Amino acid sequence: MFFFWDPTYIILLPALLLSIYASLKVRSTFAYYSEIPNSKRLTGREAAEIILRSLGLNDVRIEMVPGSLTDHYDPSSKILRLSEPVYSSYSVAAVGVAAHEIGHAVQHATGYYALALRSSLVPIANLGTNLAFPLFFLGFLFGSPSLMNIGILAFSLAVLFYIVTLPVEINASKRAREILLSLGIVTPQEAEGVKQVLNAAALTYLAAALTALLNLLRLILLANMRNRD
Repeated sequence: MFFFWDPTYIILLPALLLSIYASLKVRSTFAYYSEIPNSKRLTGREAAEIILRSLGLNDVRIEMVPGSLTDHYDPSSKILRLSEPVYSSYSVAAVGVAAHEIGHAVQHATGYYALALRSSLVPIANLGTNLAFPLFFLGFLFGSPSLMNIGILAFSLAVLFYIVTLPVEINASKRAREILLSLGIVTPQEAEGVKQVLNAAALTYLAAALTALLNLLRLILLANMRNRD
């Protein structure tokens, strides 16, 4: 049996299909609602400024970053980074994405437990991802259950990060819709468009979590198969 070409790869097929679907869905949904202007004629940046002021988050700066769907909130520097299509667009998609990222800023300001947990997991999840497969491969190659188990444990930390990410993103999207409606930035009909955009984005996080979980399952199965040899 070859480690890189084995029957357990079939386990990853559902995650692969979901990842492809999620990628197509988020791009097509974002493109569709990027063509629909919001009734207030506010750009993503303008909407973000209004929301931040209303929430008293005056220490959060807004910057434009290159690329598409590269929007994110940086809690370490309190900077809201909006991609070019969001920063200057008047679309429903733009204000939705901007509000979602502000949802993360609100989580940061209020000490939302899931965001704090995810932030604390970043360094160990990165370490686990970098070490997991080399350790597991060496253990598999030399028949060392201990090394394989350490690799599995290391990768489990990365899996935990992806799982914790899901409620963080869902909560940010929920906050975004509520804020946009309460401030009158979008109408109820436009809020439905915002929901479609953010739900499509959430699929990518679900796909990442499923991929990580199934990869972990695959490593466990490979370890059991190797130990029986």
